[in-house]
Amino acid sequence: MKKDYYEILGVSRNADTSQIKKAYRKKAIEFHPDKNPGDAVAEDNFKKAAEAYEILSDPQKRAKYDQYGHQAFENGGQGGGFGGGHMNMDDIFSQFGDIFGGAFGGRSGFGGGGGPRRVKGSNLRIKVKLTLEEIAFGVEKKVKVKRKVQAPGVTYKTCSTCNGQGQVMRVTNTILGRMQSATTCSTCGGSGQLLDYKPSNSDSQGMIIEDETVSIKIPAGVVDGMQLKVSNKGNDAPGNSIPGDLIVVIEEIEHDTLKREGENLHLDLYISFAEAVLGISKDIEAVKGKVRIKLEEGIQSGKILRLKGKGIPNINGYGNGDLLIHINVWTPKTLNKEQKKFFEKALNDDNFIPNPEKGDKSFFEKVKDMFS
Repeated sequence: MKKDYYEILGVSRNADTSQIKKAYRKKAIEFHPDKNPGDAVAEDNFKKAAEAYEILSDPQKRAKYDQYGHQAFENGGQGGGFGGGHMNMDDIFSQFGDIFGGAFGGRSGFGGGGGPRRVKGSNLRIKVKLTLEEIAFGVEKKVKVKRKVQAPGVTYKTCSTCNGQGQVMRVTNTILGRMQSATTCSTCGGSGQLLDYKPSNSDSQGMIIEDETVSIKIPAGVVDGMQLKVSNKGNDAPGNSIPGDLIVVIEEIEHDTLKREGENLHLDLYISFAEAVLGISKDIEAVKGKVRIKLEEGIQSGKILRLKGKGIPNINGYGNGDLLIHINVWTPKTLNKEQKKFFEKALNDDNFIPNPEKGDKSFFEKVKDMFS
């Protein structure tokens, strides 16, 4: 069982953002690989602290964690390969290096001991359109992306100004004493390397554009506008780098008959007056195949039938939503003589005079029930 994120950082559940940041910095410095070379336990604690900070420093992720715990970031949530848990060292160095300031030299504020700095490439962003059926079942999509990669044969050399660190240390005399600070190297722009040999087909940084087909596993239950992250499928950067990420934005294609409301689905079902009076069994098209429903005799227009579990799966694995069927009795606009005579006779028939029962709910009560 995973340890509570608040316990990992040693803060209370009421801790504010600055307290969480301060606690993470303290833990990360304590377990930093440069202070604990070869210590697997310290490295594991270092990763756990970064994972906890990633969640608790983000207001939306923190709110979800407070409500659902670790399960909110598993099985297709923000974790599970799309960002969130299971961070690697390069992710930590690229995302949180600014927190350390000058505590360590080297890569992204870490990586002391003279190790080369690793720069992360820029992210790519694409939209993926999904049908309601694909959202209900989950789907694997193959997309073609144009990625910037290092050209074959390109070589880079260590920047002599910063010795490959990407930063230049400066010492300043102040009234409080000598202060040390790190600034980005102006010669290499922080990459720690300079272009040595540039192939003829590459740009000024030795990069080319390459098409790549990327497979994206999209979990069931995603919503329109949700962003998923595919690690290391963005652009490369020059020199000793790691690729950026591919950000996948979900775009939901509107269904012809089913309307989505969170995990619930709504269907307008039109029936004839005769079907409403006599009752009937009907096959309706649900998102996961046909479902047979039975309408009782005398069913009223506006009645809502709820089919449990026939909606969209919850993305965090908390079951399925429902399918709500809205009954609409269709009134014919034209009648032949015989039909008209029948209904004229019915005008004086007590059985056709509206007489709602006490238990029948009004339209506004039904709407209230839907959203309660």
